[in-house]
Order: sequence, then structure tokens, then C-alpha cells
Amino acid sequence: MKIGEVFPGAFLAAKDGGWPKKFTIERFEEHMKVGDDIKPAIYFREEERGLIINKTIANQLTVMYGDETDDWIGKPVVLYVDENVTFGGKPTPALRVRKPKQQAKSAPEPPPRDDMDDDIPF
Repeated sequence: MKIGEVFPGAFLAAKDGGWPKKFTIERFEEHMKVGDDIKPAIYFREEERGLIINKTIANQLTVMYGDETDDWIGKPVVLYVDENVTFGGKPTPALRVRKPKQQAKSAPEPPPRDDMDDDIPF
């Protein structure tokens, strides 16, 4: 067992593992104290812990759903790990968001035809 499973952090992190995962945004909180900084966070229906919003994630969400945070509520997102992030001069995996991939819709069943003659003349 990993110690992170015994003592999970208050917020989701790349090190949690099991990514990507699909979530539904439940709420946006404008101010969450993280260390000495105050940062915004989003929370999900499927998970107690939130996701701290940095500028990159805020930009991703804005492109997907607009810049009004109220419009994000109820929207689906996929959290995934980006391995190509540099933090403090070191490569560091980080969580990012994207829209879920759309599943191909099958063609609707055509309605039954009333003009068909069931008697076949042969």
C-alpha cells in the first residue's frame, strides 16, 4: 500500500494515479487557501477532493466552456496527467483537463412505413 492512499491530500494530484478519469463539475470556489496563497478550486460530483485551478487549467476550461465559471457547473471534464510540465526548473507531472471524447452516434432507426403493401404479388 502506498502512503498516499492512507493519507490522501485535500486536492487531486497527478501522483494519485489512475488517470485519466471523467468527472462532472459541481462547483467553483473562488478562494481556497493553499499554503500562503489563495487559489480557486473546482469540485466534482464524483469526488470529495477538489482540483486547484492554476492559469493553465483556467485557460483550458475557458476554451472549453467560456470564461463564466457559473457556466462550468454540470459540465463534463477528463482529468489527465501531462508529463511535459516544468516546475521549479524540474520536470513534474501535472493534472490537466480536456473535454471527454464524443462517442460516435449510431444512425437513428428509420420509422416504420405505413405505405408498404404486405401482399407480395408473385
